[in-house]
Amino acid sequence: MSETTTWLTQEAYDRLQAEFDHLKGAGRDEIVARIAAARAEGDLSENGGYHAAREALALNEARATELRAKLEKARVGTPPDDGVVEAGMVVESKVEGNDMRFLLGSREIDGSDLDVYSPDSPLGAAIYGRSVGETVSYTAPNGKEIKVVVKKATPYTG
Repeated sequence: MSETTTWLTQEAYDRLQAEFDHLKGAGRDEIVARIAAARAEGDLSENGGYHAAREALALNEARATELRAKLEKARVGTPPDDGVVEAGMVVESKVEGNDMRFLLGSREIDGSDLDVYSPDSPLGAAIYGRSVGETVSYTAPNGKEIKVVVKKATPYTG
């Protein structure tokens, strides 16, 4: 599922782009300055500030890499309203007899109170590409076979 398009609202795209720009610019510069200041204190083997700043830089770079990948796959708008389940869709389904309504996508793009399931999650992978009316099943992490009926799939509009 990692090659799927990520559908974003313009607001979500702009927010992620601003975070990415900060991490690669001013945010990174601030951490690099902290590393330089800690390095100037001398002995690095017992310099907690130095090690903390190096860890902060690694976390900063990891988040920037994650955002770059999301933004490269992102499309601003909504997925086609063709009843096929894909990322960016609000899905109504019956899971083991219980009605569920959730967003298939990323927590990065959701600003609502909907539950969010990744297309890579067991549930998301089972229903991804399926059409309204289809019944599928998947194996839950606990080994139980879960039956899912796709009842409705519509584009998330924010």
